[in-house]
Amino acid sequence: MKRLMFLCIILGLAGCSSADKADDSTYAAARIATNLESPWSIDSDGERLFVAERDGAIVRIERYGEKYGKMVREKVFLSEPLSTAAEAGLLGFVLHKDFNETSLAYAYYTYDLGGKPVNRIVTLFRDGEGWHEEDILLDMIESGPVHHGGRLALSPEGNLFATIGDGATPENAQNPHSFNGKIVQLQEDGSFKIVSTGHRNPQGLAWNSKGELYSSEHGQSANDEINEIVQGGNYGWPEIEGNESKEGMLSPLLTSGASETWAPSGMTFHNGLLFVAALRGEAILVIDPETMEITRKIKGYGRIRDVFSDGDSLYFVSNNTDGRGTPSESDDSLYVLVNVKKIADEGM
Repeated sequence: MKRLMFLCIILGLAGCSSADKADDSTYAAARIATNLESPWSIDSDGERLFVAERDGAIVRIERYGEKYGKMVREKVFLSEPLSTAAEAGLLGFVLHKDFNETSLAYAYYTYDLGGKPVNRIVTLFRDGEGWHEEDILLDMIESGPVHHGGRLALSPEGNLFATIGDGATPENAQNPHSFNGKIVQLQEDGSFKIVSTGHRNPQGLAWNSKGELYSSEHGQSANDEINEIVQGGNYGWPEIEGNESKEGMLSPLLTSGASETWAPSGMTFHNGLLFVAALRGEAILVIDPETMEITRKIKGYGRIRDVFSDGDSLYFVSNNTDGRGTPSESDDSLYVLVNVKKIADEGM
């Protein structure tokens, strides 16, 4: 097991260090944790940060005011072993809206059934030994060798949403009897509704200050998308992608185009801007939601899997140890972005 290191985040104090310098002098990023193992999701209860790792652990980082301290890798006890398929494992993770009272969270993971990967969404209960699977909210979500989707997020009202990939079977995205290629809303009583269809491999969810839902989606080889999600919307895959259009189907607000690939993953709104993690693009895309233009790209940290805002600070995790990146000695790392307010002011 890799060793975790604590690094304080306030630049300029003794013992603090910034991450590799990127291409914009108006911000800096500082490491909070190093030697993470394929991290996928970030969340916080207001006092601690939690980072879910694909191999089946959740790293807890204590916070003391503006400093971060002890870090512990906590085991997740699931009812089925994690799948070893590409891109699979413990993916989405988000704390229950009443986590401080209930010690509950939600998780999305891939396991094998009859030799084939399937996805499951569950509740987890945290105790002194780790995180334990309790209730299964949605199961038997067919998958494939790739394209599991996997993002979990809570709406401003506290409702649970999940992104589900097409499982490398594109036609399922248009099949109303399949969960594949859909965004769904779940309730704790086991009920659910399909919010939107026609997705290839959506991996990001975020709500703006008006309560409008946005999602990021991987294109086939380029044509990555940022969509505004509306109830009942059909986003076209595999019949259309990128800037293509078809009656009854919705085109994206923003696309990478046919010659550029972002491989967008987690996303969040912060200070009025939309921040999107990009894997193959090796950047955080900073998007002005009024114009849907990329105002800048924050680079220098390799593949980025998730970004998270607690309202005050913006955090992100690199994803260079997932078999597709080039990890450095300290990868993967959790960072906090400094001077985000300045980025927002200058970018608008």
